[in-house]
Amino acid sequence: MITVFNRKELLLTHDIQKQGDVRAILQSNHIPYQVKVTNRYSPSPFGSSPRSRTGTFGADPARLYEYKIYVKKADYEKAKYLLNVNR
Repeated sequence: MITVFNRKELLLTHDIQKQGDVRAILQSNHIPYQVKVTNRYSPSPFGSSPRSRTGTFGADPARLYEYKIYVKKADYEKAKYLLNVNR
């Protein structure tokens, strides 16, 4: 089980295709992972978002979502190696 205490960020991307490819590599090598998806233009309870100030006019739709992929600290080096090999 991946928790906040035993995980390490492997990848941060805005590209849905890239995060899908990374997840496929991890899954085919039996490395557990966790994905956190953030809509960068959704309102936040802790402050305002860019959307509240500027709207979404002119915003690049490809950069609306942020994908963070986490793996266990023990699996980090192996996962990093697999990503570099499969470029």
